[in-house]
Parts: sequence; structure tokens; C-alpha cells
Amino acid sequence: MNEARSEDTPEWRVRPAEAADLGEVIAIDAEVTGLEKTDYWYELFHRYGGGRTRQRLFLVAESGKVIQGFIIGEIRDWEFGSAPCGWVFGLSVRTDARLAGVGARMLEAICEGFRHAGVHKVRTLLARDNSLVLSFFRSQGMMAAPFIPLEKDLD
Repeated sequence: MNEARSEDTPEWRVRPAEAADLGEVIAIDAEVTGLEKTDYWYELFHRYGGGRTRQRLFLVAESGKVIQGFIIGEIRDWEFGSAPCGWVFGLSVRTDARLAGVGARMLEAICEGFRHAGVHKVRTLLARDNSLVLSFFRSQGMMAAPFIPLEKDLD
């Protein structure tokens, strides 16, 4: 991606998340969801962070020294009769950075990681009423998958 840059345009980089990034990841998630889930994010980093495996990816996008977004995913094998594929289960971008292509760059980077691990398809799930996220994934070429999620309340 060779984009024209001016002196005022920050350089973007997508890289594996590090433990030192968690404060900013937690802040981005809290900004978007309205919930601060510190323990959740430390546990998630323990399982997915640090580039420990090709099967699990936790990436951040940074501009200068500021984390602007994160994406998390993994390769799942043969569940529900599906050939191995990449799953994106977390993606968020700071509100004021959303129109800068951060989400697209992170999705491109995680998909490259999935390709490198030998899979040829990526999937995700989202709430039906989340039109912002649905619009983003559709703009990236994703469409309805051949699976239907079902659920049941356990209370």
C-alpha cells in the first residue's frame, strides 16, 4: 500500500499486540462499548497476544506511538463441518480514527496472517442491529455465510 503522504499525515503500522499496549486497547474498547473490562483483556492477551502462535492473532494499529485500533482472531478447524478458516472476533477503532482506513488495514493484516497459516476464508459474527460494523465488513467484501447461529437462554 503506497499511499501519498504529506508532512502532516502520520505513518500507520499494524503489528502484534504487546503487553504494554493493553492500557490503550482497554481504553478503546471502553470508548466503544461503554464498559471497562480490564480482567477480560489481560486474559485475552495471555491467550492471543505476543505472537505465540500462527493460529491466534492479536494485532494493533498504531500511528506514531498511539494505538488507534485492535483486531483479534484465530483459525478454527472443522467446527460444524467447516474447513479450517480464520475467525475475527474482535475489532475496534478509536472513534476519531474511523475514517482513516485503520479497520481495513487491520483486517487486511489479519487475513494475511490467516493466508500465511494456510486458510482461504475468513468469517465473523455480529449483532444484526450493528449497522456500523455490518457496513464495514460488507465494504471489505464479506457477505452472508452458509451458517445460521442459534441460541437458547439458560435461565
